[in-house]
Amino acid sequence: MTVVMYVVGGILAVALAFALFRAVRGPSILDRVLALDVVLAIIGAALVVNMVANRHLDNLVLLVTISLIGFIGSVTVARFVTDRK
Repeated sequence: MTVVMYVVGGILAVALAFALFRAVRGPSILDRVLALDVVLAIIGAALVVNMVANRHLDNLVLLVTISLIGFIGSVTVARFVTDRK
């Protein structure tokens, strides 16, 4: 189980690095917003891995909050972009 946690952590770290790279280098605001939404999803996945590894539910409220922030932020930007065109 420890090896699986290290592999998953490594995959999440690589995905986080690529998402942050896209957030910095994104040519448009939509690319940056999408990259930051992916960063929030990766943080949520890391919280889930932590909860599974340690067999607790202490981070569940934080996970729901991060998910809501990501969803509301994406919807807000999508509405802003469609109204602007």
